[in-house]
Amino acid sequence: MPELPDIATYLYALAPRVVGARLEQVRVVSPFLLRSADPPVAALGGRRVVALRRLGKRIVFAFEDEYFAVLHLMIAGRLHWKPPAAPIPRRMGLAAFDFPDGTLLVTEAGTKHRASLYVVRGAAALAAHDPGGQDVLTATLGQFRAALGREAHTLKRALTDPRIFDGIGNAYSDEILHRARLSPLRLTTQLTPEESERLFRAAQATLEEWIDRLRTGAGTGFPEKVTAFRAEMAVHGRFRQPCPVCGSPVQRIRYAANEVNYCATCQTGGKVLADRSLSRLLKDDWPRSLDDWAERAGR
Repeated sequence: MPELPDIATYLYALAPRVVGARLEQVRVVSPFLLRSADPPVAALGGRRVVALRRLGKRIVFAFEDEYFAVLHLMIAGRLHWKPPAAPIPRRMGLAAFDFPDGTLLVTEAGTKHRASLYVVRGAAALAAHDPGGQDVLTATLGQFRAALGREAHTLKRALTDPRIFDGIGNAYSDEILHRARLSPLRLTTQLTPEESERLFRAAQATLEEWIDRLRTGAGTGFPEKVTAFRAEMAVHGRFRQPCPVCGSPVQRIRYAANEVNYCATCQTGGKVLADRSLSRLLKDDWPRSLDDWAERAGR
């Protein structure tokens, strides 16, 4: 799923292309994408884009007369900048936003149909799409601590809950926790003041670093390689590969459609965290430490 650094990079690339430009039309070919009926999507045609903004993991196009298009790419949605009047791909194409100098295509891989587009009018209608999470990049330490301590959750869940923090998902939460040297299963209520500050600094540094990396990588072009798995990441998507800090193999917990990636040496004092389904199955055979894990992996 495109997360805060990816959305920020999309906005950075879109701004010189569409802000100030008049939208000619929106072509929607997927019956699953458009989730609103009033105002109609056709009402955007002929209106000028006055601003772009991020609302959590959503991209907001602000048009004249307080019209807004709220686009949520979800897991598999992606954006592509093409020449004017570009055709919409038959397999993965969802919609096209036609501007005089180019066409913004919206695509989605797979068959889940999770991406969404809402057309709303007025600030109150737009605010209804805001999950309400704290923006880590603009937060003070006090605001961060207040959001973190609102409910008792694991750190992994707290970072990825859009009602608590804004725009952080599965990939960057792994990277933040690794940089902070904190267990993903540590409870928010158990953090010391030093640990909560460490998490705050790690969150800001990680997000700012990746925004800079992605913008630099895209250059003046349009970002086409938006993915949750990047070779430069420390732990996310790097199961069994060496931690770049200590060299220990990266560990993984899988649950439902999600996963947690972490370094046992850097984050959990050498303890391998239990995967609920697998540890239940293996019971006493579940490795409790890196030494146990290495011994069993070498059998």
